[in-house]
Amino acid sequence: MWALGAVSLLTDVSAEMVTAVLPLYLVAGLGLSPLGVGLVDGLQHGVTALVRVLAGHAGDRWGRHKTVAGAGYALSALCKPLLLTAQGLASVGAVIALDRIGKGVRTGPRDALIARAVPPALRGRAFGVHRAMDTAGALLGPLLAFAVLLGTSDGAVAGPGAYDAVFTVSACAAALGLTVLVLFVPGRPVPGWEAEAGAAARPRLAEAAGLLRDRGLRRIARCALWLGGCTVGDTFVYLVLQRRTGLSDGSFALLPPATAAVFLLLAAPLGRLADRVGRWRVFLCGHLALLGVYGLLLSGAGSPALLVVVPVLHGTFYAATDGVLMAAASVLVPAGLGGTGLALVQSAQALARFGASLVFGALWQARGDRFALAAASVALVLAVAAAGRQGPAAPGPGARGDGR
Repeated sequence: MWALGAVSLLTDVSAEMVTAVLPLYLVAGLGLSPLGVGLVDGLQHGVTALVRVLAGHAGDRWGRHKTVAGAGYALSALCKPLLLTAQGLASVGAVIALDRIGKGVRTGPRDALIARAVPPALRGRAFGVHRAMDTAGALLGPLLAFAVLLGTSDGAVAGPGAYDAVFTVSACAAALGLTVLVLFVPGRPVPGWEAEAGAAARPRLAEAAGLLRDRGLRRIARCALWLGGCTVGDTFVYLVLQRRTGLSDGSFALLPPATAAVFLLLAAPLGRLADRVGRWRVFLCGHLALLGVYGLLLSGAGSPALLVVVPVLHGTFYAATDGVLMAAASVLVPAGLGGTGLALVQSAQALARFGASLVFGALWQARGDRFALAAASVALVLAVAAAGRQGPAAPGPGARGDGR
């Protein structure tokens, strides 16, 4: 798990270098409209859903989650140099889509490996620790992007050469992460996976599809769909925050690491808290933190305090939801179908976020960012209330743990 955490750290350094500058690159560099930005932001979430379930099932069936995850890491690494040649919405969108497909391929098998590494009662903590390492990369990536922009920009506005420099360094970080994966993450199946999976070993696709007959897992997937559909993408959060505060282009890349720093500090503690008081409660409270972000962006009028409070709440949202959702879902799926079951929940969330980015971008373009944020706030309040009533019931006593 520690070796895989190191791979995630390096991969996130690479990915977040691009994410940190992508909004400005799309708006200032390529001149895209808010709807175009929404399409690209949505691709980062929605495309992964196309392959997550199949990749998770492949890892379950072959018992080689590391091999499948490695293919995803490799695809994402290969996409970074392609950004140097992408010009316009179509080419940038295609490269982002390929990169997100790589993320979709690796996520389910990787999370299945984490779930098998610890007993069910400690999975909130385990996912929290992994997400903390992952987020360390998300913190370092934008800082590195900021340093590159600072060294290559002329004044407050970044030129095309500055973005190319960021993409080049990002490609090097991705290649290093892939090297660590090949050299240090074991390539054999997880020891004892066949005995643990029992009759579910080598599962057929029909058995994987039958997972949604499980009431608890179906509820989690449904709630992830509702709440994901009310989640404004990071790209829009940072663009609106820049508008409210007048932050310069050169300092824009510091917003993602501010969020990541809070995520890093809180991921493990909130994971432990979720193990003790109930994972679903912590998950829903995380969305209340996101509601606070929306409210501040709606009411704030240039206050410098927004540059502190918004990233704190944004990072708290991710720390209370990302790994916690996977920990809650992991205790509801059979061991032999862990990758598939987790991928089903992730796919529901990713598809919803894809739609949310498109709708938010369209509303922004038609009615302005305040109207779009107000609509997202109302939708999120309704979704949290519905998820609170319809969320997963606590499983009965047994070895599968507490998924509340």
